[in-house]
Amino acid sequence: MLSQPRRCEHVACPDPPVATLTFTYQDATAVLGPLATEKDPNGYDLCARHAERVVAPRGWEVVRLAPEMVPVGHSDDEIMALADSVRESARPVARAEYPRVLELIAPRRGHLRVVPNI
Repeated sequence: MLSQPRRCEHVACPDPPVATLTFTYQDATAVLGPLATEKDPNGYDLCARHAERVVAPRGWEVVRLAPEMVPVGHSDDEIMALADSVRESARPVARAEYPRVLELIAPRRGHLRVVPNI
């Protein structure tokens, strides 16, 4: 199943996210860091324009850990690695490589059983 592309959390902003904003309530700190590898339900993905404009509530501190806010895409290496793994999984397996599963499986006696109601 293909996932939906991530977008900036601001309503109607079509730009791709470049940073993730999280909050540490105990320390009253807003942390703006690099884009999380996966969508975090407690984080807010922001595009470069909105990440630059982040302000914290009064009394809070903003910590910026993302020095360069560049949209993250898939590198050629990642795409080639994915293509290689697909090719490898599609390769036919020689009969000698199959495990001897049949010797390990107990003989089947049927697929239905009566379970007494205790």
